[in-house]
Amino acid sequence: MEKSPETEHPQKAFGYAATDGSGILKPFHFSRRENRDEDVTIKVLFCGICHSDLHHSRNEWGFANYPMVPGHEMVGVVASIGKGVKKFKVGERVGVGVMVGSCKSCNLCKQNSDNYCPDIVFTYNSIDFDGTKTYGGYSDIIVVDENFVLRIPEGLPSDAAAPLLCAGAATYSPMKFYGMNEPGKHLGVAGLGGLGHVAVRIAKAFGLKVTVISNNKLQKSEAFRLGADSFIDNTDQEQLKEAVGTMDYILSTISAVYSLTPLLDMLKVNGKLVTLGLPVKPLQLSIFDIVLGRKFIGGSNIGSTEDTQEMLNFCAKHNITADIELVKMQDVNKAMDRLARADVKYRFVIDVANSLSQEI
Repeated sequence: MEKSPETEHPQKAFGYAATDGSGILKPFHFSRRENRDEDVTIKVLFCGICHSDLHHSRNEWGFANYPMVPGHEMVGVVASIGKGVKKFKVGERVGVGVMVGSCKSCNLCKQNSDNYCPDIVFTYNSIDFDGTKTYGGYSDIIVVDENFVLRIPEGLPSDAAAPLLCAGAATYSPMKFYGMNEPGKHLGVAGLGGLGHVAVRIAKAFGLKVTVISNNKLQKSEAFRLGADSFIDNTDQEQLKEAVGTMDYILSTISAVYSLTPLLDMLKVNGKLVTLGLPVKPLQLSIFDIVLGRKFIGGSNIGSTEDTQEMLNFCAKHNITADIELVKMQDVNKAMDRLARADVKYRFVIDVANSLSQEI
């Protein structure tokens, strides 16, 4: 088993890590820091597998720092707290999302935009303020500043709530920021995967008319099951023609390389296209597509800590969870391969506590 060189931290931890560009995850012993005054040590129960975990593990974005323990969609219970912690108690159910730190003092942090802080610390493959590497939720425990720990509301099941820490926040936050939550407006959701299926449910809870846009016509029945009002097969030229100028907003969750033009054509004048997916290659854009219709293209990066907690409360109120397939940690590489083939409906979640208890 691989060993981490960061042995100065006193809390022993165990998880699965990628050690090279193959992305193959292997058992990995490492250490977490001892609780500082505002720290919370969390026993990880479940952790979702995000598509970005696949990109990072296989270094498809080019900035992997190995060894890497992925995972930023955690639900667990508080195991211990620092002496200054005020928000949480031992035994409470909590979550950790994509970020575990920021400077807390810049204008962005003060304006509920800590997810854009220049000094943001991501949950894994990042460097914390003490100079150590961050390791994610494919592990038995994690230590997090209480200001970046989320409370999981009653009514949300721990396993199906885990993907909300990324997929829920990543879709809820731009809907709120860009005003894409006005009841009666028409929203297109491009791509029906881990992000898209949660976006459909959140949008319907906002009272929007929702159309799923996909190049897989077999997803039509799934779109309606999730609550969508209509479906567009974007390989069908007749359907694309009929959809021109019909939508107020489009939320694109597509992570593959694709053409922006068909989506922009679907927007009304003043329409907004917000992209969430992160293709590994640049997308092409004709400037006429946005100028002639006064259309807007924007983006959004996860969600702030405040938005993420608001999203969790919203999802609990409206009974929104992710559709998941539970897997053991020992099967994580098979799950990654299936994710690369889009062979999942719609989010893998690792049963961390039960899996790792068999190995430690």
